[in-house]
Amino acid sequence: MRIGAQFVALACAWGSSFLFIKVALEGMTPAQVVWGRLVLGALALCVVMAVTRSRIPRDPGLWLRLSVVSMLLCVVPFLLFSWAEQHIDSGMASILNATTPLLTLAVGAVALANERLDKRRTAGLLAGFAGVLVLIGPAGLTGGGGHLLAELACLGATACYGVAFVCLRRFITPYGLPAVSVAFVQVTIGALVMLAATPWLAAPAPRVDAPIALSMLALGALSTGLAYLWNNNIVQAWGAVNAAAVTYLTPVVGVTAGVLLLGERLTWNQPLGAVLVIVGIMAAHGTLPRPVRRPATTPQQAPVAPVEERAAR
Repeated sequence: MRIGAQFVALACAWGSSFLFIKVALEGMTPAQVVWGRLVLGALALCVVMAVTRSRIPRDPGLWLRLSVVSMLLCVVPFLLFSWAEQHIDSGMASILNATTPLLTLAVGAVALANERLDKRRTAGLLAGFAGVLVLIGPAGLTGGGGHLLAELACLGATACYGVAFVCLRRFITPYGLPAVSVAFVQVTIGALVMLAATPWLAAPAPRVDAPIALSMLALGALSTGLAYLWNNNIVQAWGAVNAAAVTYLTPVVGVTAGVLLLGERLTWNQPLGAVLVIVGIMAAHGTLPRPVRRPATTPQQAPVAPVEERAAR
């Protein structure tokens, strides 16, 4: 599958994941949803590894780095989003997820030497975060509505994504590993973390009917297993900041699914805030995602600032 097609497929998989989480929460706790998501995702990637005959990396240093990425890209944000969706609509969660490129850019400005903020990028970040304030709305900002903590949890999750995207490009991509191996290790580490916590997650007993089972299967195999394979392919081909721009499309998928399938309603501030966020992202990035050339690197070389990060200006 071409990178462009994987980009669209990833947007659909991650956009619909908020719907799957909402359905699964009808019979499971947030931690149980994350447990099932990561275990099923790891199993799906096991099948992909077997079919492609890919090798599991053995470098202990790489495993340590991927453990950090796994916590930031899988375990922590999954828990935050699952908890938040007990209190807010799936569509709202998907819109807040669109702040990922902004936070990736902010982290990149600190962590990557050639990613300093110029006037245009600063203006884009300010516009995007103004959109976040509009999304939270007057009631949330004044402490009313009871959803502020859930919305902040979603923003905390996207902050984790921002750090993880930069870590992937800065510390993992230079190894030149196949995307399937990287995805398998990071999702499997997350699954092992949740499996170790099973005794504390078993109660209350989950209620699993057909819709919940199908949602968990899609959430695990599609939105986690295959999605993280596609994500790693995109990061390697297009870079961290450009890969994070997949969230241009996830709110469209998430909001549409929530309205059509769950009967959720949009409030006036949600589309307005989403537009401000996306305008801010486009202003900060300057261009839409595109493949770029970059110099070859090896694990022994000191990682260099990604060429595509400079090209995005």
